[in-house]
Amino acid sequence: MEWKNIYRGMLMGASDTIPGVSGGTIAVVLGIYDQLIAAINGFLSKDWKKQLGFLIPLGLGIAAAIFSLSHIITWLFKTYPGPIQFFFLGLILGVLPFLFNKAEAKTPFQIQHYLLLIASVVFVGLLGFLDPTRGDIIENLSSAAYIRLFFSGVVASSALVLPGISGSLMFMILGTFATVMGAVSQLQLDVLAVTGAGIVIGIVLMTKIVSYFLNNFYTGMFAVVIGMVIGSVFVVFPGWPAGAASVITSIITFAVGLAAAALLGRLEYKA
Repeated sequence: MEWKNIYRGMLMGASDTIPGVSGGTIAVVLGIYDQLIAAINGFLSKDWKKQLGFLIPLGLGIAAAIFSLSHIITWLFKTYPGPIQFFFLGLILGVLPFLFNKAEAKTPFQIQHYLLLIASVVFVGLLGFLDPTRGDIIENLSSAAYIRLFFSGVVASSALVLPGISGSLMFMILGTFATVMGAVSQLQLDVLAVTGAGIVIGIVLMTKIVSYFLNNFYTGMFAVVIGMVIGSVFVVFPGWPAGAASVITSIITFAVGLAAAALLGRLEYKA
């Protein structure tokens, strides 16, 4: 068992409770993105037992963070949204040098790779211009409501597989954020089961797609990943803070995020 995956999973799980921040981006920051994709894809093969040592601790960390830290993270995001978002901006930008080095490990970037990168930046960046809403908690859980929750889970699961796409933001855009978060805090098992089934199916489908492109178009896939990470900056960016105190606080949290990315990178890439 790779027990250090528990803390990795906790970081990914905590980030998934924040609209605009992607668990896939945190996997990139931690340097385990391609290993994560390979493990999920391998779990669906005859060698599934070999992946348990990686996936079980990671899953435990994600679940622990979502159920134990969701209230704290949500409170911080509501109370100090600017500084928290600037921290994640630093965390996201701090990993880019490593990503460019890793992307060009096999083939140097060519014009088509830069075009893929730009297209990915635009695609994810446009999400920041959408007008998401948490929506009211769905009280009448009809068949249509369950279908909506299942579809929301399929769409939001892309956050684990694709950097830059936030699962919480997808839930908000689809109007199911409040219902899902309420189900997590109140352990509403029917909602969790339906949404969870959608998440699992979405992860399976998206992982196979990403795995194919990583195996056959490594540099191109990483160009897309880098573009999505850069594009997430436009989604997370909260706007320039007003007031000297807010500016100083945001600069400090941004610097802490950069330092955290460098520290995590140093620890992970040596491991």
